[in-house]
Amino acid sequence: MSRTAYLVLENGMVFEGKAFGAEKETTGELVFTTAMTGYLETLTDPSYYGQVVIQTFPLIGNYGVIPSDFESESPVLKGYIVREWCQVPSNFRCEGDLDTFLKESGIPAICGLDTRALTRIVREYGVLNCKIKYTPGVTDAELEELKKYVITDAVENTTAQENINIDCDDPKYRVVLMDFGAKHNIERELLKRGCDLTVVPAHTTAEEIIAMEPDGVMLSNGPGDPEKNTAVIEEIKKLCDNKVPLFGICLGHQLLALAKGGKTEKLKYGHRGANQPVKELATGRVYITSQNHGYAVVSDALPQNAEVSFVNGNDNTCEGVNYTDEPAFSVQFHPEACGGPQETAFLFDRFIDMMKENKA
Repeated sequence: MSRTAYLVLENGMVFEGKAFGAEKETTGELVFTTAMTGYLETLTDPSYYGQVVIQTFPLIGNYGVIPSDFESESPVLKGYIVREWCQVPSNFRCEGDLDTFLKESGIPAICGLDTRALTRIVREYGVLNCKIKYTPGVTDAELEELKKYVITDAVENTTAQENINIDCDDPKYRVVLMDFGAKHNIERELLKRGCDLTVVPAHTTAEEIIAMEPDGVMLSNGPGDPEKNTAVIEEIKKLCDNKVPLFGICLGHQLLALAKGGKTEKLKYGHRGANQPVKELATGRVYITSQNHGYAVVSDALPQNAEVSFVNGNDNTCEGVNYTDEPAFSVQFHPEACGGPQETAFLFDRFIDMMKENKA
């Protein structure tokens, strides 16, 4: 029989459920994802660093654990909340069960909560800090401590620790991938398009990158408040001055905008899931995209040499920027989506074309 576990919100609300995964108390920022598939990709997405994730899809764990689907080496989220945990997975690719995986990864989880009610609270109040614990009741002191929680050093704790070279079979371009908490599928999309990769830590200087003589630089996704990465922003400014082709995704999109003089803002509860509509302004076409972010670029604060290329279909926030004074563009969503819709993968082809033109 599973032990009783409690989810305490900073507004004093308490939810009771059953514990699974690692049995330890944890504090994090409570967010939700509406993705109906890809719970392994969610668990291993570095952009969830410091957060406790609610899965709105009710049944989780039914196809077990499949390491080849991971988006990073191991989970970095603080906790996991599901409605129903499937204890007996069934899939021909299954190599383990969710409970064991979470235990080995040190991630506490709770099942049996009303995740729909919990999600509605986050939508109404905005992102809340929360705590997973195993004793009933909550004191005023606990709530005060909970309110003080802040995610810190997010990129520092998810970036690569050293340069990593990844070669493709038929190389045509050399790309440096600045790793701010990169998902593995970004690497896969570049490799299959003929790019040899050098993955570099977030603290790598522009001079070191330029010395590698790349055809292009990829600015990856990642966790946390983009404005906290002041040193990285300064290095991206130098890359912009060098006119090397740049493609930014998610956090990379935000950091590029900041480097060009733009601003970012925190959203009430962010965009997380695989069903976010974005409209391409040049064509009027709407794409369904995978997203995972709590901050957005402020459209009205972009410099004159920047044009908004995509907007969110739900709240009209900025989802993409093209820069007219250099070979650079970025998107807030995930064109490498895995799992999720893959209809914006053509943006990697656009990056390839940009590098080809720049070499000509």
